[in-house]
Amino acid sequence: MTTGLIPGEHSPDRRPTDGLPHPRHEPVGREALHVDNRSRSSVITARAAASFEPVGRSVATARSFVRDTLQGWGFADIVDDAVVLTSELVTNAVVHAGTAADVLCLRLEDGVRVEVADRYPEREIPLQGHPATMGSPDREGGRGLQLCAALAGRWGVDYTPTHKQVWFQLDLPERPVGTRTAGPALPADLLPLADGRVRVAVVQIDRTAAISSWSEDAEELFGYPAEQVVGKPLTDLAAWPHTPGTSTGIAEALQLSRWEGSYGIRAASGRVTPVYASHLRVRDTDGEPSTVCLLVRDHERAVLQTPLRMPPSDTSATGDGQSTDPFEVFIGSPAPDDLDGLLQRTVERARDMLDGDSAFLLLATDDETELEVRASTGLPSARQRFARVPVEAGPGRYGSARMPAVHDDLSAVPGAVPLLSGTGMRSVVTVPLKVEGRLTGSLGVAAEGPGRYSNEEALRLQFAADRIALAVESARLGELERLRRGSLSFLVEASDLLAGTLDRDQTLALMAQMTVPTLATWCAVYTIADQASEPYLSYVLHEDEELIDGIKSLLSKIAPPDPVPTPGARVWSAPAQSAHQAALRTSMRSLGLGEPIGRLSAGIGPTLATASAVGGETVVLPLVARNRVIGMLTLGKPTDEHFRQEILELAEDLSRRAALALDNARLYSERTAISQSLQRSLLPPELPTIDGVEVEVIYRAAGEGNEVGGDFYDVFPISDGTYGFAIGDVCGTGPNAAAVTGLARHALRLLAREGLSGPAVLERLNSAILDEGARSRFLTLLYGEMRPQADGSAALKVVCAGHPLPLRLRQDGTVEPAAEPQPLLGVIEDLELYEQSVTLDPGDVLLCVTDGVTERREGTRMLGDDGLTDVLTTCTGLTAGAVAARIMRAVERFASDAPSDDMAILAMRVPEVHQD
Repeated sequence: MTTGLIPGEHSPDRRPTDGLPHPRHEPVGREALHVDNRSRSSVITARAAASFEPVGRSVATARSFVRDTLQGWGFADIVDDAVVLTSELVTNAVVHAGTAADVLCLRLEDGVRVEVADRYPEREIPLQGHPATMGSPDREGGRGLQLCAALAGRWGVDYTPTHKQVWFQLDLPERPVGTRTAGPALPADLLPLADGRVRVAVVQIDRTAAISSWSEDAEELFGYPAEQVVGKPLTDLAAWPHTPGTSTGIAEALQLSRWEGSYGIRAASGRVTPVYASHLRVRDTDGEPSTVCLLVRDHERAVLQTPLRMPPSDTSATGDGQSTDPFEVFIGSPAPDDLDGLLQRTVERARDMLDGDSAFLLLATDDETELEVRASTGLPSARQRFARVPVEAGPGRYGSARMPAVHDDLSAVPGAVPLLSGTGMRSVVTVPLKVEGRLTGSLGVAAEGPGRYSNEEALRLQFAADRIALAVESARLGELERLRRGSLSFLVEASDLLAGTLDRDQTLALMAQMTVPTLATWCAVYTIADQASEPYLSYVLHEDEELIDGIKSLLSKIAPPDPVPTPGARVWSAPAQSAHQAALRTSMRSLGLGEPIGRLSAGIGPTLATASAVGGETVVLPLVARNRVIGMLTLGKPTDEHFRQEILELAEDLSRRAALALDNARLYSERTAISQSLQRSLLPPELPTIDGVEVEVIYRAAGEGNEVGGDFYDVFPISDGTYGFAIGDVCGTGPNAAAVTGLARHALRLLAREGLSGPAVLERLNSAILDEGARSRFLTLLYGEMRPQADGSAALKVVCAGHPLPLRLRQDGTVEPAAEPQPLLGVIEDLELYEQSVTLDPGDVLLCVTDGVTERREGTRMLGDDGLTDVLTTCTGLTAGAVAARIMRAVERFASDAPSDDMAILAMRVPEVHQD
C-alpha cells in the first residue's frame, strides 16, 4: 500500500534494508537493474546505506552520513535540502516512533533518492489531500512530510508488514559542472538592468579604516581621483543607513571577516550614490590586515549579490495549490504557541538547516544592552540558559549581535562568542533578529570543525531569522506581559501574607516559602541583629526537604555574604565553590584516594546531592529597612542554571517588602517583650500564703500583649497577722496608664505598712495621682485589710473607690455586696472616704473583679452585676481556685469574640472548720 504520492508519479518497489549496521557504498551497473527496479526512468549508479539506533544522537550522525555521501558523489548543490529532510525523517523514526532508522542513499543519473525506514508500520501517516493534518509536531507524518512536499521533486510513503519507508528524490539543477551556484536561463527582458559598462569599484581599507587603494572604476563612479581620497577614512565618504536605537556603523562592518549589503557613497558632486558592497577581510604576506571592498551601483547589485539558497516560491505549494508560508516550512505547522517551544524549535531547525553541531538563540533585554540565552541545542551543558552577555563594549562583548557574522575558527578569536567558550565549537555563524530596525535577539549555528560556514550560510540563516523575528518578538512580549501580570499578583499576595503576621519566625518562613520554588530552587535568609553583629543564618529552605540539612550545614561552614546595602542582586560564588570542593573530596575518598571510605561512605550521597543543589548560580539581595541592612536574602539554582533578569527584578521587589515586614516583626517583638516585662513588674511576683484563708487570682490581658497598664491586683503582708489586698483598674492603656498603675501598687504597699487606715491610704494615693498632672488618670480601686481570727473567721475592712462592688457568697448560697460604692480616685482633691467592716465566716467567699468581667458583651447583652451574681450562687462549697475558674469560664462562654478589656478575678475563701 502506498499513500502520499505526488500525482503523476509512481512509487518504486521497496527493498528491505535490514541488517545494515555500518555504512557501505556499492557501485552498481546496468547489469543490476533486474535486481532493483525502484525507478525505471533513472539508472542507479551507486548506493550507500546505514542503520541508526533509536537514540537522539543518531539524528546528527544520520545528517553527517548523508552529507558525506552526497558530497562524495559531487552533489553539493542538493546536500542542504537532503540533510534537512533526512534529519526530519530520522527524528520521526528514532524519537517519535522510537525504533531504529535505516537510511539508504541512491545515486541516480539526474539526482539522488533517499529512503528512511522505521520499524513501526502502525504509526499513522496522514492521507493525501488532507494537508491540515500534516502539521502536528508529535505525529509521524507531520513536518517531515510537509518539508518533503516543499523541497523534494518527488516523494512518497511505502508500507510492509514490518517496516514503513518514507522516500524523497531531489533532482540536480541544470548548471555547468563545477559551478558554485547558478540560476535558470531567463528571457532577456527578465534579466537585471545595468549600464552599458558595469563598473566595479575596488577599494582597499587598512586596519585604521583609511583608504589605501582606489581603483579607476572608483574614480569613474564617485568622481574622486585616487590622490584625493587615499589616506582618508572611508567613513568620511560613506552614507551609512543608521537605524534609530542601534550603534552599528560602517567601521564595525569593515572589521568583520565577510560582509555584504547596501549603503551610500558621497560623490564629488555632493550627491549620495547608493551602492551594493561586498567586503572581504584579508591580510598580506607580512600579516597586516586590510579590507577589500567591491562596490557597484545599487541597481546593479546582481553583479555581486550572493543568491539566497532557499526553496523557490513555486515549490512551497501544497498538493491542492495552496501556498505554504516559509515561516511554517522552517518552523513547522502548527507553530508552538509558547515562547520556549518556539525558540527551541527555531534552534533545532537552524541547526538542521546548516548541518551544525549546535545552535543557540539569545533575546535582547528591554534596554538592548545585553542578550539573554533563551534556547540552545547541542551544547554540552544547560548552564547557558538565561546567562547574559553584553552587546556593547567591554570584556566578553558579543560583537556579532547587530550584524551577520561568520567566524571560521573561534580558537583564533577567543571570546568572540562567549556563549561557546569551552564547548569545543570552532566555527560559528550568527545573525541578528530585528523588528522594525530594532535589535530583538541573535541566532547562531556552530560546528566543531573550523571553516564550516561562509557568507552564503549567513545569508540563508539571516533569511530564516527575518522570517521568525516578528513571531519571536510577539511571543516574547506576550510572555513578558503574562510575567508582569503574574508578578503583580505575586507581589500583592506576598504583601498580604507578610502584612498578616508580626511574628519574626513566621515572617522568615513566609519569605522562604514565597521564593521556593516560584523564584529559586533554594533559599537562605541571613539576619543581622545590629550594626556590630555578624550576619546569622536564620532560615534555609529547598524544594526537596531532604536537602535542607545538607545546605544548612554547607552554609554554616562558609563565611556569610557581606551586608552591602547596594540595591539589586549580586552573584555570590562561595556556596558553589565550597559545594564543588566538598563533592570532589568526597569522590576522591570514595575512590580510595583519601581517608578510608568505611568511615565516610554514609556521607557521600548527601554531599554530592548538596553540591548538585547548590552548584548553580547564587545571588544575594540585601534586606534594607529604615536605611539599615537587617539581613540578606540568598537565592540559588541547581548546577548549571542561571536566573532570568525578570525573576531577579521580582525578587528585588519581594526583598524590599520582606525587609520591611521583618523589621516590623522585630520592632513588634521588642515592643511586646518590653510591654510584657513592664506588665509583669506591675503585678506581684507571687501571692503570700495566709493561714486560714484561701487566695486565688486569675489575670487575663486583652489583645496580644502589646499594651501595658489596665487592670492590676496585689495581696501583701502589712504586719503580723494582717494582710492588705487590692484590685484596681486605671483608665486607658499605654505608658501613662502604666505610670499610674505602678504608682498605685507601690504607694499602697508603702502607705499601708506605715500604719495608715484604708481611707487615709487611698486619700494620699489620690493626691499622688493628681500630682501627675497631664499624665494623671482616674483609678477605680477596691482596697481592704484582712486579719484571720482564732475562731476560723476572717475580719475585713474594705474601701470601694468607684470599683465594682465585692460580692460575698455565704454557705447557704446567698450573694450580697460586701461594700458600698464611694468616689473613684484621680478626679477630685478632697475625698471623704470611709471603710466598712466585713466578717467572713467559715465557708464564705469574697469575690473581687474588674469591670472587664462585668462588662463582658455579646451584641447588646452584657453580663453585668446580676449575671455575675447568678454564676457566683452556683459556687457554694467550692475552693477559692474553683470559684475563680468557674467565673472565668462563664465569662469566656458568655460571648464568642475575644475579650476587649483586661480581666482580673480575686477570690478569697475562709475554709470550713472540721471537728474531729
